[in-house]
Amino acid sequence: MFKTLKSDLPASIVVFFVALPLCLGIALASGAPLFSGLIAGIIGGIVVGALSGSKIGVSGPAAGLAAIVFAAIATLGYKNFLVAVVIAGIIQILFGVLKLGIIGYYFPSSVIKGMLTGIGIIIILKQIPYFVGYVPPKGEGTFTAIYNSILDISVANVTIAIIGLLILLLWQEVLIKKHKVFSLIQGPLVAVIVGIIFYVIFKDNSTLAIQGKNLVSVPIPEDAASFLAQFSFPNFNAITNPKVWIVAFTIALVASLETLLCVEATDKLDPEKNVTPTNRELFAQGTGNIISGLIGGLPITQVIVRSSANIQSGGRSKMSAIVHGFFLLISVILIPRLLNMIPLSVLAAILLIVGYKLAKPGLFKKMYDLGWKQFIPFTVTVLGIIFIDLLWGIGLGLLVGVIVILLKSYQNSHFLHIEDKSNGKHKIKMELAEEVTFFNKGAILKELDSLPRDTYLEFDVTKTRYLDHDIVEILEDFAFKAKERNIDIKLISKRGVVENPPSFIEFFQLRPKSSISLS
Repeated sequence: MFKTLKSDLPASIVVFFVALPLCLGIALASGAPLFSGLIAGIIGGIVVGALSGSKIGVSGPAAGLAAIVFAAIATLGYKNFLVAVVIAGIIQILFGVLKLGIIGYYFPSSVIKGMLTGIGIIIILKQIPYFVGYVPPKGEGTFTAIYNSILDISVANVTIAIIGLLILLLWQEVLIKKHKVFSLIQGPLVAVIVGIIFYVIFKDNSTLAIQGKNLVSVPIPEDAASFLAQFSFPNFNAITNPKVWIVAFTIALVASLETLLCVEATDKLDPEKNVTPTNRELFAQGTGNIISGLIGGLPITQVIVRSSANIQSGGRSKMSAIVHGFFLLISVILIPRLLNMIPLSVLAAILLIVGYKLAKPGLFKKMYDLGWKQFIPFTVTVLGIIFIDLLWGIGLGLLVGVIVILLKSYQNSHFLHIEDKSNGKHKIKMELAEEVTFFNKGAILKELDSLPRDTYLEFDVTKTRYLDHDIVEILEDFAFKAKERNIDIKLISKRGVVENPPSFIEFFQLRPKSSISLS
């Protein structure tokens, strides 16, 4: 790792500048103490960075978990929530031990995209009140908070939020393309610095002064003892609470999915094309979440924003992630008073951009263009997350995805080709698909029953590798009825061609209640 320190040190500084406002902002979006976001950033950098097999991935508090964390803290309380974070870490380690690093491949891409989009929309909705200077009281619903914020708009907060938003857009869309220096000094950091300057200049102005409730609030340690006193510890008496376990499993599943998706994306961006061992990554993330939960931090995942900043800044090894974690630790110790001058509305502006990147309007059109089989599970997932919660959204999206698969299987069980009459009979060719299961019973039975009298049916199973016994029974019954309807059957298979087979079961040499592999 030390061989590439010349590249990793500058990259770690850039990642630190990106991570600092995001750690605070994600804690704000999660309804958690702002210090908890910094804890997660420190652990994600130092601990996960050291254990991970990824050379350029960076971990920390994730925007994708903000909705879950917000709801969990409101339901359980913060110290009980920390128990869920610790348990989630243990579950992630078990995922790694059981080699479930491929778990992400078992979720339809439409549901995963819907999950990220729904999370992005939730982040945007929750930041609107902070953007206009309204701090929602504990327990107030998202839409209620938005309505109340419209009635309580602060000119000062809206002004600096809009300035911060313009800086971020200018940086992202124009300046970063002009010169490399704008990649080294990130837009979120500049927005935060401008926010601090705005607060200092106008703190005595009656119109543009930003009140204390609208500023970051992290504890200011006077000595080592007071610094350690800032950390929160889980209430393990809540370990028997079923809600704690539900939250823990939800965090473990979503954090693992988000990490694995980020790993895949990061490996694609890596100029050296390193391949991250996914099971080791789950072990590293689980260890990080156990430690973060034990000392009062938010859940951790590998995150694409920091990872891509690391790659773009020339990071070569995991040392850049580790060093950025130490920079975060130093900042908490040395500059907490400076951190407490950051307006929450500036952090809200940063999070609006984060939410927009997760939920770009163009993605809805793209999913629509892919067809209803992609668009419906995607939309159901998004709506479920927004109007119920994240776990329900994912569950409903998966359910719809499974229904779509079954319907697709129902439709694609066979192909019909109708030819002209031959010898006074309708000539129809039915070709079965590669795999035909009991899901296809209805479609095939409907097709066979609708065949007209006096038909010559070519029944082709040459491409079929697997045929369920339920289908064979349907064919057996049809062969008996075909004689009454003057339907001749020509069975074509790799085993040969048979005219009017007396028994399909005997032809396929099946025992009762078994299925056949025709490969």
